[in-house]
Amino acid sequence: MYKKNALFALLVAAGALLAQTAAAVTYLSADRLIDVENGRVIESPLVTIDGNRIVSVLPDATPPEGAIRLQGATLLPGLMDMHVHLTGSADQHGYRRLARTAVRSAITGVKNARTSLDAGFTTMRNLGAQGYADVALRDAINDGDVPGPRLFVSGPAIGITGGHCDNNLLTHEFDAKGGGVADGPWGVRAKVRENLKFGADLIKLCATGGVMSKGTEPGAQQLALEEMQAAVAEARNRGVIVAAHAHGTEGIKAAIRAGVNSVEHASFLDSEAIRLAKKHGTVLSMDIYVTEYILSEGEKAGILPESLEKERRVGSRQRESFREAVDAGVKMVFGSDAAVYPHGENPRQFSRMVEFGMTPLQALQAATINAAELLGQQENLGSIREGKLADIVAVPGNPLEDIGVMEKVQFVMKDGTVYKNDAVTF
Repeated sequence: MYKKNALFALLVAAGALLAQTAAAVTYLSADRLIDVENGRVIESPLVTIDGNRIVSVLPDATPPEGAIRLQGATLLPGLMDMHVHLTGSADQHGYRRLARTAVRSAITGVKNARTSLDAGFTTMRNLGAQGYADVALRDAINDGDVPGPRLFVSGPAIGITGGHCDNNLLTHEFDAKGGGVADGPWGVRAKVRENLKFGADLIKLCATGGVMSKGTEPGAQQLALEEMQAAVAEARNRGVIVAAHAHGTEGIKAAIRAGVNSVEHASFLDSEAIRLAKKHGTVLSMDIYVTEYILSEGEKAGILPESLEKERRVGSRQRESFREAVDAGVKMVFGSDAAVYPHGENPRQFSRMVEFGMTPLQALQAATINAAELLGQQENLGSIREGKLADIVAVPGNPLEDIGVMEKVQFVMKDGTVYKNDAVTF
């Protein structure tokens, strides 16, 4: 009798295990799928997902019973934004930021992470956050405590005393200083080590002044070449990449010569800077939508008058630089600088990337496979291919014909889990 009961229990357990395994397989179909690696459009695709991995992508396939069928939709890899500030808020600029603690910023990040995920961004690179709030947010997402994109975070951005990444809003009586302030090659090395000690995945440097900081000039170089070389050497010792905020021409060129992996903003490019970027394989991340928000809504959001004046000088020149870089064939990624403008509006940048020189496919590649390669994650992310993680979004219509549909993401799957499905099913 005991043996029969034991055998029965074993069969029940085996059946339950088989049921769980079967339930882990998801079938996803739509009108089309864009293979961003080679620009092919796959008609009537069937994507099979086992757990969190894609196991097959078949064209012209009939979906089985129970499949998720998205009518009129195009499947794309999960979108990737390589320059955001999830712990920041678009209505908290200038002196308003002084009232924001790192703890409050982390809570703000929880809201913004969900908003970004719903907009189709399954992976993001967070470049700069006070008090390691971005590390805490990344860990909360990874632990399943809150929903959000897969995050790669920098911790506090590293820059000079009084520079773009310092706290320049208060007088000397307050002895206020940004968490990433460092001077001299050894000081910068120490700060890189500190950021990595406390959980950063990568390093962000502030090579020049900026638009949004008080008392700095965007075109002026701040970190010296030797300081940036020290930071890059230290980061490479630890196997992490380096991003450099750089608007000004000389700062851009110094950052490239120092060996950074990406240059952020890259507003004042010249022909030599473009040649250097191509020679060194340096990726450009250019936030060409944000100028519209700054100049239309910035004053209400607390952006300083001097920052508004700087944006009037920088925005149009950055868009010219963007077109020149695209024409020259420089590798580029999608970077929005969300938090300067509201999170969730990131997809608005796609149409501007096309308006200022990219083809729709190039804009999609910037936010998918190019971004994955920058992160060194191309084996897992960036395209819908067998063996990769199941990060998939869907939009109505075909973005190769109308890039504007990228602002209407209907379906979001991250790591095999569906977080949003507003698409018409059949």
